Amino acid sequence: MGYIEDVRNLVGNHPLILIGSHAIILNEKNEVLLQLRTDFNRWGIIGGALEYNETLEDALKREVFEETGLIIKNPELFRTYSGPDFFQIYPNGDQAESKELRFFPLDRLPITLHPVIERIIREFQHSN
Repeated sequence: MGYIEDVRNLVGNHPLILIGSHAIILNEKNEVLLQLRTDFNRWGIIGGALEYNETLEDALKREVFEETGLIIKNPELFRTYSGPDFFQIYPNGDQAESKELRFFPLDRLPITLHPVIERIIREFQHSN
């Protein structure tokens, strides 16, 4: 059992404030890799919460590998996000997080893209 599950067992259903690390992964066609998540049934970017004693970079590399099999060597920080706009309520359960992985052109993102993730991707586009 991991750190987050241990904390969840201690606090029950009270809210947990966790730090996450997520990746915007582009292919050679400048398409973004999205994950159709089982918890929200929406598309999102790859990532997840830090485990005990992990750095943001270590968590990012672990999550990307666990969810895609890809190895990230030199990630670059784009931006940090915090506050009530980024608060998420996750359903309980230990089911797999991902139904599907697919690259999408940045000008044709799926309608079922999580709104917060769409905002992050648009900000990323305008920063380059």
